[in-house]
Amino acid sequence: MALQCGIVGLPNVGKSTLFNCLSNAKAQAANFPFCTIEPNVGVITVPDDRLKTLTELVNPQRVVPNTIEIVDIAGLVKGASKGEGLGNQFLGNIRTTNAIIHVLRCFDDGNVIHVDGSVDPIRDKEIIDTELQLKDLDTVVKRIQKVEKMAKTGGDKDAKKTYEILSAIKTHLESGKSARTAPLQVEDWEFVEDLSLLTSKPVLYVCNVDEAAVNTGNAYVERVKEAVKDENASVLVISAQIESEIAQLEDYDERQMFLDDLGLTESGVNKLIRAAYDLLDLATYFTAGVQEVRAWTIEKGYTAPQAAGVIHTDFEKGFIRAEVIKFADFVHYGSEAAVKEAGKLSVEGKTYVVQDGDIMHFRFNV
Repeated sequence: MALQCGIVGLPNVGKSTLFNCLSNAKAQAANFPFCTIEPNVGVITVPDDRLKTLTELVNPQRVVPNTIEIVDIAGLVKGASKGEGLGNQFLGNIRTTNAIIHVLRCFDDGNVIHVDGSVDPIRDKEIIDTELQLKDLDTVVKRIQKVEKMAKTGGDKDAKKTYEILSAIKTHLESGKSARTAPLQVEDWEFVEDLSLLTSKPVLYVCNVDEAAVNTGNAYVERVKEAVKDENASVLVISAQIESEIAQLEDYDERQMFLDDLGLTESGVNKLIRAAYDLLDLATYFTAGVQEVRAWTIEKGYTAPQAAGVIHTDFEKGFIRAEVIKFADFVHYGSEAAVKEAGKLSVEGKTYVVQDGDIMHFRFNV
């Protein structure tokens, strides 16, 4: 399941600094790889202490963690929706992502000039929102023109439903609001899913603060929280400057001492990656054997056959049953054999909904 989060933000808000910190993440924590697959795309591990615990218990030949692709999306300026700057490339890159990490500058520093002359995270947010909304409006209007005739003159029920949904989204966008907050039912989105609307994607707002505000936040952060309270969006407070300094420390103990001195339990990069994973409404299950301990990404609510299909489509087609061990039981008893002996391994069928942290083996026949 290839998952991609795009980092967006105006110039000099700390977006690229955070991306560079992600690229150095392997220097911040053990088993935290990053690789560049394009100049502005990196693949990074999702931190999960459970994987480390399973590895210590099983001692496998190989360990495979969950990953997310992080995309540094550059070129946004006012007028991007009309092709200004690198606008078309920017909007094309963001369309392929599953979620948006929106970096907002929430610190004062006379040495770092803001592109608009002053620090105002709400204004910055609105600039990007407007560009994305305008592009979505253009996309929606073009689709309306295609389905309107069929919806009004033919007997095509799907065309009529699609037209109604598009019209609702159009009105919402014209009022200056993002598509993700449109008054639609979950099932309505299936009719317009192929449009990949930019403002329908889940968003995480990252408030980039100075060292003094990294634990407590500041007035800028409070303004952001108030501004996005109705968006069903998450807000994370990070200091890109601190993360940059952590990335320069090669020794693990030095990094921990640095974090301790700041009253932090972990780096902001760790929090950012986990938050991005949660933003996509995902869960993790594990397979654990002497050859491999592996984390698998699924959408929350997946049934056992769907989870098996993430490994291979044949597993889903020929699904017979799933053998499930709860993570806490595996840790308590220390091995799969001990779990079975204690009667804590359950056998589940096609209707079983996989829970985050389940350790699973699938039986199938193709």
